[in-house]
Amino acid sequence: MKTHHREILIYFNPESSNDRKTVAHAQSLVPHVRTYSFEKAPSTGTSWQQIIKSLDLHPKDLMNKAHPYYQANIRGREFNEEDWVNVIKFNPAILKAPIAMRGKKAILCTSATDIYKLMIGEEAIIY
Repeated sequence: MKTHHREILIYFNPESSNDRKTVAHAQSLVPHVRTYSFEKAPSTGTSWQQIIKSLDLHPKDLMNKAHPYYQANIRGREFNEEDWVNVIKFNPAILKAPIAMRGKKAILCTSATDIYKLMIGEEAIIY
């Protein structure tokens, strides 16, 4: 999945103050920020595969291991790539932090200021 370099796309939990801070930081960086709550996150496996590939992380690294669903259904189990994608696709609330995308870059924002990593190595772009 790719976004325009002048836009940041964020999948987040609107109930989390840290996630809302991440969105606020993003809004201070670029003029266009699209936000989607985890419930309205991409619904296709292909979209999630692209996001996971862009993050360059194992799907298990995206999970909130303290989440009740994780504890009851995932802890101690191993899945193939397609199964991990399905776990995320059908349970996006299990993600531990917002996912931000800009251009071809994607990051997991475990801290609100991680959003600035999307700007690293960028040429001076005039908005």
